[in-house]
Amino acid sequence: MQLFPHQKKALDLTAGKNQVAYYLDMGLGKTFVGSEKAVSYPNMILVICQKSKVQDWVEHFREHYNIGVFDLTDKRQFEEFTGTVGKFVGVINYDLVFRRSYFANISGFTMMLDESSIIQNETAKRSKFILKMHPENVILLSGTPTAGKYEKLWSQLHLLGWGIKKELFYKQYVEMEWIEDSESGFRIPHITGYKNVDRLKMKLADHGAIFMKSEEVFDLPQQIITPVYSRATREYRKFMRDEIITVEGREFIGDTILSKRIYARMMCSYLNKERIAAFRDLLQSTEDRVIVFYNFNDELNALLDIAIEIEKPVSIVNGERKDLDAFESDENSITFVQYQAGAMGLNLQKANKIIYFSLTDRSELFEQSKKRIHRIGQKNACFYYVMICPGTVEEDILHTLEQRKDYTDELFKAYNEKCDP
Repeated sequence: MQLFPHQKKALDLTAGKNQVAYYLDMGLGKTFVGSEKAVSYPNMILVICQKSKVQDWVEHFREHYNIGVFDLTDKRQFEEFTGTVGKFVGVINYDLVFRRSYFANISGFTMMLDESSIIQNETAKRSKFILKMHPENVILLSGTPTAGKYEKLWSQLHLLGWGIKKELFYKQYVEMEWIEDSESGFRIPHITGYKNVDRLKMKLADHGAIFMKSEEVFDLPQQIITPVYSRATREYRKFMRDEIITVEGREFIGDTILSKRIYARMMCSYLNKERIAAFRDLLQSTEDRVIVFYNFNDELNALLDIAIEIEKPVSIVNGERKDLDAFESDENSITFVQYQAGAMGLNLQKANKIIYFSLTDRSELFEQSKKRIHRIGQKNACFYYVMICPGTVEEDILHTLEQRKDYTDELFKAYNEKCDP
């Protein structure tokens, strides 16, 4: 396999190590670096990834290596895998691996975690299971290992062999203050910043972690972000005031913070006729490939109607479907991508235009989504059209994402209090 110089450098810097992390920016080819490292070990290879990426990893190893590959989401292949001896590859997703007790009892293998930031919550079932496994070699892959939050590194540090206790890690590297919760009366910790960052980065390097940013390696094209405004509807304002409304025959009741936040976002997106009209205008203004990120199934249904109306070929990537045929073959295609299913891992650099029909509330997914087109192989400037309703929760979400933070229920609660008359 012909590697780029930066990929060879990453492998050279980790030569001789059996616990490594390749934190390469999206688009720098960490898949190839990780697989080259994995096959350099003599052991069986277990790749753990997102469900949407299982088939991509299976095809990657089959195409580039002369090695047996098993899709472990398939029961027949899993049974064959457990009886096979020698060097081979098994690929399984995070939400299935902890349901297979077989993996808790094996040792002496190479474990590769794709998008290792997924295990940042060490209390989750999948994280607990993975942290208790017994690999001989560990390879972590992520473009956003912490999403700018160093406190979320601890579980990955554990896999890299840095045995620092979580309490000590926080004491040495995380700035915290205690704030009294107005409802419970309890004092809760609040992270305000970080300290000893240079020392932290040196310790990470000592434990096999390699960080690379796109701008350090390639001169990628310019990124141009354009807001596309639409006014908030009367229905949105009434719902935010009364927490109940009927729109197009459907009743929306915001009886919890979460339900109110979700329904408020819906009223800014597919239930906003001005937004729908602006979306149609954007699509009709170009004959280039366009990627569209969305959140809800109701949004997709509304957007598909527009695509059919203007006679554009369509591809869809979501939790139920991964069809990129139109994207690959048609220059004027529209590819609808649901954040959870496609913001990470897809190579969509044939396109250079993304429309954010609605925003995710997760910083990592937003940052990753932008890199689907801004990566190696992209020769054109990248255009991002962010559809937004000023003065609404959407504007608050965008402001939070620009700070590389997640938009949470607590922030929405604060937003509501700010908007109360």
